[in-house]
Amino acid sequence: MAVTLAVLSGLSQWAPSVRAQEGVAVKRGGVIRYGHFQEPACLFGGWVQQWYLQRQYSDNLVARSDDGKIAPWLAESWTISDDKKVYTFEIKPNVKFTDGTALDAQAIADNINGWLSNDPDLRNPTAAPYLSDSFESAKAIAPQRLQVTLKTPFQPLLNVFAQSSQGILSPSALKRGLAVNCENPVGSGPFIVDKWRHGREVTFRRNPDYNSAPATAKHQGPAYVDGISWKFLPDQTVRYGSLITGETDAIYDIPAIAWKDANSRFGILRHITGGTPLRLALYAARPPFDDVLVRKAFAYSTDRKAAVDTSFLGSLPFEGNGALSQSSPEYLHELGRAYTYDIRQANQLLDRAGWTERNRNGIRVKNGNSLTVRISYSNAILKPDGEQALQVIQQQARVAGFDVRLQPTNPADFFAGRNLGPDDYEIVLLYWVAPGAEIFRISWKPDQNGEPNRFNPSRFQDSALWEVIQRAEQDFSSAERAGLYQQAEWKIVDEAPVIGFTVLDVTLATSPNLKDVWLDHGSVGEPVFYDAHFDERK
Repeated sequence: MAVTLAVLSGLSQWAPSVRAQEGVAVKRGGVIRYGHFQEPACLFGGWVQQWYLQRQYSDNLVARSDDGKIAPWLAESWTISDDKKVYTFEIKPNVKFTDGTALDAQAIADNINGWLSNDPDLRNPTAAPYLSDSFESAKAIAPQRLQVTLKTPFQPLLNVFAQSSQGILSPSALKRGLAVNCENPVGSGPFIVDKWRHGREVTFRRNPDYNSAPATAKHQGPAYVDGISWKFLPDQTVRYGSLITGETDAIYDIPAIAWKDANSRFGILRHITGGTPLRLALYAARPPFDDVLVRKAFAYSTDRKAAVDTSFLGSLPFEGNGALSQSSPEYLHELGRAYTYDIRQANQLLDRAGWTERNRNGIRVKNGNSLTVRISYSNAILKPDGEQALQVIQQQARVAGFDVRLQPTNPADFFAGRNLGPDDYEIVLLYWVAPGAEIFRISWKPDQNGEPNRFNPSRFQDSALWEVIQRAEQDFSSAERAGLYQQAEWKIVDEAPVIGFTVLDVTLATSPNLKDVWLDHGSVGEPVFYDAHFDERK
């Protein structure tokens, strides 16, 4: 017998429209002027910066609440078969995309099948790495009933469907091709993409017919504000200054130097994303980091906490657990203290690894080769204050005999692969956001049939680790699944193919007259302006 996970009669727990129930009048109108950091090359895709935008104009099949429970969105209810391979979703009726196309079970099936296809215009760079191995089909078995069939059970499926990168787009619009859709994507969400002025802003206008808010929202029906002016202000001083002068109503990513001031005068929102922290991935497939002793020596040689605390002025927490973010349900706090600074231990490990000689500059040498490591990074990934932290690490590691060389790369070149080839780096600074430990599939899936896993920059491959991850994914017992993921977490930290650096957070500062902006803690902290409204001072 199938298990019903959510039914209409049981939706009271999600308590929509709290303000309406309380009889609170909300002022309507106005345009939110929002200052953001980075501008992507397309208004949807696999980079989290694209997810933030997509959250404004598209809806997902399901939502994920702050406590990790899956909540209704376009799917009002769903069942899972006894063998955990067949999911049947009942789709909310009378929903349309903003181009007039009906949003029914067939439209969602077309999206999902496109995500997992080989069509470059439709393939989803986030969904595909999660689901390619387990997915069999998606089809409409009635106008409002969707059936997704898997080849093997995959418990994180609903978490994947809840991420904004899996927002459902109009299948009619998708036929226009990727180039057109990148500029003007069409969803069913509370806002409509009006115009993208490259290098300046994306403007959104309210969808007056919106009727498909998630159960996690604070109200139902159209958004309160008329639209959003999503400005790209990459300079953090300019961005924060725009909020002080009243040129914006909200800004993303509060600079470290302004953290204290912002907390004293503005509303502050913060979410530490799940998945991986911002971490140093050590290339484990060739010297010197093919030796676990050298990987651990590098970790012990650097006081990363001090480097982070100093550079970010205490505004951004250090994260010592390189495997998993502290907001992930499976996070082990004791691993947050892994590899604390110990120069004596670092020197002993390097001696054991055979790096016993030093050249006249103090750099260790083995078989005529110096202990040189190149760190590739980009400000697409690293906040501006983080570069100073890397410089501190560079100096710290030199005491142990590492010659650390920094390789900054501009975002366009970084995403094009510059300084990321197999011979281009020994360390790369990266993250991958997700609700929790399902991220392990992305990072640690071994190469298949000679095809490298391009999401594994450390190139560390371990069959025993992969076996534990797969067992976790197929286990529907919460306690047992968490135990398996934590077993994997221990192994990753112990083998040190990645070492922790900082948490990855999303921060927003909002003006006092802008109310009810929220970050989607159930997903990856996307800013949500759907419930936002101005008070009488606007």
